[in-house]
Amino acid sequence: MRYLLILLLTAIIIASGSASANFLDKLQNLSNPDSKESQLLSGATQVLSSSKEIDYKTERTIGESLALEGMQKFGIPEKNEPLQRYVNLVGNAVAANSKRAKIPYQFAVLDSNVQNAFAVPGGVIFVSRALVSILSDEAELAAVLAHEVGHVAAKHALKSTQRAQFFEGVGTITAASVRGDKGKKFATAIGDMQTVLFDKGLDKEMEFEADLAAMETTYRTGYDPSALIRVLEKLQKLEASSKDKKGSWFSTHPPLSERIARLRTELRKYPDYAAMAGVYERFIKYAKLK
Repeated sequence: MRYLLILLLTAIIIASGSASANFLDKLQNLSNPDSKESQLLSGATQVLSSSKEIDYKTERTIGESLALEGMQKFGIPEKNEPLQRYVNLVGNAVAANSKRAKIPYQFAVLDSNVQNAFAVPGGVIFVSRALVSILSDEAELAAVLAHEVGHVAAKHALKSTQRAQFFEGVGTITAASVRGDKGKKFATAIGDMQTVLFDKGLDKEMEFEADLAAMETTYRTGYDPSALIRVLEKLQKLEASSKDKKGSWFSTHPPLSERIARLRTELRKYPDYAAMAGVYERFIKYAKLK
């Protein structure tokens, strides 16, 4: 059963381009100030109740606003439909085995030379072309995407801002235009969340939690759970020679040596890891397309 989703990828990879294409169109529309997507995000938020839990619609709206900021900072989606379709299929395969499998996830490869991947609330996940280029097989790609899915599943970005009291007392909100202090509070929350995600990074323990979730999720999907360790080891080698670490997994994550050590300990829970899938050929076919 663990291999089912991996095998299904082979069967549907050519025939499933419309959903990811529509999502990429929507991302492009976010940068157009006259589009309905941009107008929706430019509105602030309306407080509807005193609940402390932010509903999914609000979470997604916040995420799409941050997605726009992320594209402005790191680059627009690659114009490579086979690659985008492939990454969405791999990403949704691991998301289906995550702790939060019932929300929709979308994935996009950004035209960026910075080795990075990030997730925004609501299930929108980005990976840079530069990071994909250093990977060796599908298991490593799945591990990177599963790490970001782990952040979404645990609502790490929202929790980080709630702890900082950006959303304290706001409650359940929807995307509707308001004025005054409520709108200012939303704008401040978005700005601070942007700083956390793209510059400062999430808490160390949140990153470790996402690492462990990635290992479990890749294993449940049928991939070799040691793949994330291999990715981090590659980044560790690049880190030593990298002059510009800003905005990358180097600058926004805990020290790679700590992450690798924890994951090696965690790998003992998967004694059959070496028998799990790597999927080299399909990765080379799609991920190495220019």
